[in-house]
Amino acid sequence: MGIVGASGFTGSELMRLIATHPDMELVVATGDTQAGSRVRDLYPNLAAEYSDLVYSEYAASELEGLDAVFLGLPHMASQPIVSELFKKVGCILDLGSDFRLKDPNLYPQWYGDEHSVPELLDHFVYGLPEIFRSEMEGARGIAVPGCYPTAASLALYPFVAAGKVEQTGVIVDAASGVSGAGRAAKANTTFASVDENFNAYGLLTHRHTPEIEQVSGCEILFTPHLAPMVRGILATCYARPIEQEFTTEDALDILRQFYCGEPFVVVDESSPSTKATTGSNTVHLTARVDERTGWLLVISALDNLVKGASGGAIQCANIALGLEETTGLPAVGLMP
Repeated sequence: MGIVGASGFTGSELMRLIATHPDMELVVATGDTQAGSRVRDLYPNLAAEYSDLVYSEYAASELEGLDAVFLGLPHMASQPIVSELFKKVGCILDLGSDFRLKDPNLYPQWYGDEHSVPELLDHFVYGLPEIFRSEMEGARGIAVPGCYPTAASLALYPFVAAGKVEQTGVIVDAASGVSGAGRAAKANTTFASVDENFNAYGLLTHRHTPEIEQVSGCEILFTPHLAPMVRGILATCYARPIEQEFTTEDALDILRQFYCGEPFVVVDESSPSTKATTGSNTVHLTARVDERTGWLLVISALDNLVKGASGGAIQCANIALGLEETTGLPAVGLMP
């Protein structure tokens, strides 16, 4: 296995999960800004497994022939690397946004730049196993979903697939921990800015909007929030049921039936919490139908760095490489 961009939070989380994966071995970890420094100095939690590993600079020749390469790079940075490595490695798993959207015309609108290799978009499977599992087996390219779209799509898709909700006027309010902003220092993610604070951002323009719309098939009003915590996403989704006689029990039954047998989905009557998902690859879901207003309410919680990023990527790699899907992935969270 290789990781390009291993010095970021998603890269370090990939390293943590690979360290206990019985069928994966990390042989290349690039981090251009940290090249030459030891992994353990940046992430002491990895010292027991990677005591002598040093970050290297990216070189395509060092990655060619590997079974899988994970890309933990900023948005719009993966395209030239994918162009170099495609079909030269077993499977490319991009944790960035570069290959998530099928329509290349959406990239200038939401990411501010043209897509440089639009001919490769159709070669990438969207990496949400609970919905697109059959397309991942043997895939050469997988676009690992964003953390917000994972939470929102898993909440909404069962109701859309069952034809139970209107596909316009859907609202997604979601809050994320500060690790979702990445490792690089930013004025709005310092301790002094985040602690005891809660704010909305990306109003009407957040780049995950078209991704959620693409998967759910709905018109979405998406508002993300930054919460004063390190990990976790809590997404609260609202939609209008088509049927008037639609109850909370009906909604919970749809979730239970759709996710029956899924190893990393918990459906419960109780309201999910981010703390319960910390460190796990599991999403927790519940639903309610408000008889007074007629709205369907679906809530999901997950760890943005595991199920929302690196754990989801390992789950996809397991499927693509023909391994047992759950291998190396924790289903149980850490509490307290």
